[in-house]
Amino acid sequence: MLDIKFIRENADLVKAGAAKKHIEVDIDRLLAVDEERRQVRQELDTKRAEQNRMSNTISLAKGDERERYIEGMRHLKEGMAELEEKYKKIMEEWQSLMLQVPNIPDFSVPEGESDEDNQEVKVWGEKTHFDFAPKSHVELMTALDMLDLERGAKVAGFRGYFLKNDGVLLSNAIWQLALKHFTSKGLSPMFVPSLVRRENFLGTGYLPQGEEDLYKTQDGDFLAGTAEVATMGYHMDETLEEAQLPTQFLSFSPCFRREAGSHSKDVKGLIRVHEFYKWEQVILCKAEHDESVRMHEFLNHNTEEFIELLGIPYHTVANCGGDLGLGQVKKFDVELWVPGEQKYREISSASYFHDFQTRRLNIRYRAADGTMRFAHSLNSTAIPTPRILVSIVENYQQADGTIRVPSVLVPYMGKEVIGHGA
Repeated sequence: MLDIKFIRENADLVKAGAAKKHIEVDIDRLLAVDEERRQVRQELDTKRAEQNRMSNTISLAKGDERERYIEGMRHLKEGMAELEEKYKKIMEEWQSLMLQVPNIPDFSVPEGESDEDNQEVKVWGEKTHFDFAPKSHVELMTALDMLDLERGAKVAGFRGYFLKNDGVLLSNAIWQLALKHFTSKGLSPMFVPSLVRRENFLGTGYLPQGEEDLYKTQDGDFLAGTAEVATMGYHMDETLEEAQLPTQFLSFSPCFRREAGSHSKDVKGLIRVHEFYKWEQVILCKAEHDESVRMHEFLNHNTEEFIELLGIPYHTVANCGGDLGLGQVKKFDVELWVPGEQKYREISSASYFHDFQTRRLNIRYRAADGTMRFAHSLNSTAIPTPRILVSIVENYQQADGTIRVPSVLVPYMGKEVIGHGA
């Protein structure tokens, strides 16, 4: 959430930021409602002060004079009740409009409407080529009894899947390698809830705009699509000391997404599923832009290094304005080469938010000079499963239908090849 004072003083900048993100929000209406809110609040404060004065007067008055003051107090209270109800309605609209105001993207964010306009900033590895007809991950994993999509759909419906045998072992090997790699960077591991209260989604910016993509419980809570939501809630309504920053978490949880409106982007297999698992990097740091930029590069590089350990070709893109979320200042996507589709597919997103999330979640810190500030927040996917299996299986397939295990995963798998009794 942006500071309303900042919005008042920089309305044109906020409007330009919203336009760059292709997000519609009525800033002029917000400012009009804000002015009304301030006027009514001032009236209320004036009447409360008058009420206090009259209370003191009544305590000293006697007889008919006291009765007159009591009658005046009654009329004052009636007027205040009407004014408080008016203020309540104004505040409801003000809060709704404030939640719709997007963060301002960094000047370096490319112009564009969708992920088609993202700009490539790094390429690593050569795209995999085969001297035989390669198969898709669905064909390979089904033939090797690693995956059962048919029974997955029978049990869980559309996008359901069973991961089996070496599919499970491969996922577990990735989790173990991820735990080793990312904790070596100074991140503290944590298992976090997937069932999360609404306040955390509002705080992180996934509500109100993203509600259609969330699974909701009968109690009004939600299933999270990323461990970021619960992790950011960990310090909600707390004040940290500057010496505690940066806090660096490596959080793990099951994740759930409805994938609403994604039918036009459908692909077969494990690219887009409703239920998956993910290691997520989350950082709170000092409220300094340079620190956020440094941490952003740090998080994204951690994931790039992990992909390089696996030996999978990838590229990194800077997301354009239209491909940024409500709170993001800037975002990088790491995309892996998928031979079966002959294209790169996203595996990780790294974003920073300045104090957009921490204002909503009320996460502050006491600076060295004693002042109170809202921390800056960042997050980045460490690695998601089963999606990462797609690129591993397809890039490491062999002519006989077996799959070579990436060398860094062999100690965790206990084998070098998957398939045919290997």
